[in-house]
Amino acid sequence: MNEATSAPVFYGHDEAADALLAAMRGGSLHHAWLITGPPGIGKATFARAAAARLLAEGAEPGALSLPPHHRTAALLAAGAHPDYRELRRLPKKDGKDGELARSITIDQVRGLAPFLGTMASLSTRRVIVIDSADELERPGASNALLKSLEEPPAGTIFLLVSHAPGRLLPTIRSRCRVLRLEPLDDRAMRQALAQALPDAGADEIDALVRAGAGSPGRALRYAELGMAEIDDALHAIARDGDPTTSRRVKLAKALSLKAAQPRYEAFLDRVPGVIAEAAQDRRGPALAVALDAYARARDVAGAARGLSLDASGTVLELGGLVARLAGNESTQHGADLRRTRG
Repeated sequence: MNEATSAPVFYGHDEAADALLAAMRGGSLHHAWLITGPPGIGKATFARAAAARLLAEGAEPGALSLPPHHRTAALLAAGAHPDYRELRRLPKKDGKDGELARSITIDQVRGLAPFLGTMASLSTRRVIVIDSADELERPGASNALLKSLEEPPAGTIFLLVSHAPGRLLPTIRSRCRVLRLEPLDDRAMRQALAQALPDAGADEIDALVRAGAGSPGRALRYAELGMAEIDDALHAIARDGDPTTSRRVKLAKALSLKAAQPRYEAFLDRVPGVIAEAAQDRRGPALAVALDAYARARDVAGAARGLSLDASGTVLELGGLVARLAGNESTQHGADLRRTRG
């Protein structure tokens, strides 16, 4: 599969880019790289930018990203570079619009054979991106890929994206050099979000930077769900408390509707993050309160998913844990909230 892709532009990840460029310059370029890190931080975008740089001869030194007008970038953007292949889950034949297959199939991996059996056409290398290796059909597709990793054709570079490398076959991991990407800092987050959301205001970008916690993918998901308003409400509860429960009740009403299920699930993810952010600036007893609230919030959110607990009661309980950060919530009210879940 050699699909068209937009010009790969990534933000941050300077150390990983420097490591790859150093390997290219030093003649120690490994034939397979495992690009790992938390979800949503731009691993696939990094892999595609790396593929473009690996394919481009005479590119400007010191930079991983190619300028958009570069011939290699243009060919990749058109899905027309003969020395590039990308494997990812395909759309289901009889599925809904946009619905993807569960895995990258063995037939897709075997389909690389003609590509691997020929010489590079425009570059001195051929590059294969797998996004993501976690989604390779097991055991068939994983074993089929392993054969190519064990006996790589000359001049072929594999870039495997993985969110959970521990789940890959040990034999695949052992044949790859690991390139770990870390969550983005706030500056890189703002750059990525400003590029993706050109119409967003500064306040919205700031809220998404906080909510994304170094992951542009997570932040953009929150933007699609309109989570900035909910994030502001959580921070207001953490700052001022919620003695009358009005803020929590408003959140519970908004998130307990059936149509709000995606936002409710994002809320379950976000609450522990809000508490963790508050804990960073605390010491002594205040830190102990935040750490206890964080642990309880993770337990409640996990139970809400696993046991399908009442959404309204869960929102009230999690909101109560956030309110502890303000230091003016009564323990009796916490008990009242727990009873609402029964």
